[in-house]
Amino acid sequence: MLGWFRGRRARPDPLIEADRWRRVAVGLPWVAALDAERSARLSSLAARFLASKTITPVDGLELGDDQRCALAAVCCLPLLEFGVEGLHGWSELIVYPTAFRVERRHTDAGDIAELEVVHEGDDELIGEAWDYGPLVLSWADIQADIADPTAGFCVAAHEMAHKLDILDGAMDGTPPLPRAWQRAWARDFQREYDAFVEVVDAGTDTTIDPYAAQSPEEFFAVCTEYHFGAPDVLREAFPDVAAHLARFYGPSPLAAAA
Repeated sequence: MLGWFRGRRARPDPLIEADRWRRVAVGLPWVAALDAERSARLSSLAARFLASKTITPVDGLELGDDQRCALAAVCCLPLLEFGVEGLHGWSELIVYPTAFRVERRHTDAGDIAELEVVHEGDDELIGEAWDYGPLVLSWADIQADIADPTAGFCVAAHEMAHKLDILDGAMDGTPPLPRAWQRAWARDFQREYDAFVEVVDAGTDTTIDPYAAQSPEEFFAVCTEYHFGAPDVLREAFPDVAAHLARFYGPSPLAAAA
């Protein structure tokens, strides 16, 4: 038995058929803009995604093989530099036809001792990333992002940023990084986030989606969207943040195509 284990060959890496990858790449502006080496790297990551994740369409949605491949590709864009380790910790992608509603329930301590206040409500979402559970996306919004790739919105990249963020055990806007880089990242992101919150709280219009002021983790995720969808806007608004993201994700495909 031990000899069998020693002699067992490793499974070959999964692959996406070349013709399928060409079809999918043509339909995804971020992928079409990649050079040959990065496109091949993304194809390998997408193949690993398809081999390791269950893609579950719900509410009557049906997805063909090319559509599943496209989903894998857009989800893996943020992993071009980080690598396959970014897929760890979860196993399912749930895809709704359109925006979906979720029930929220949380409990706060009341003003009177031993009194608790329960808050309930519904939110309409286009994407969600559970800390150690599934990734959830709206297919209609994925298609909208593809149709207008330079608008600064990319829901798949946003939710994958959250998946990267939680890999070090804390959802705080800082993914796993070497220590020195982590300190510089935390310093620069916190400074830009604090300044942005002040601008949003003052009611001033911003070029960056004000949702980024919700929390440090949302600031990271929204800036990730701009890295892929509107890198020039991000660089003008937050040059230090843009530099960190260009190092972490690699150069924006759309910036390279400009």
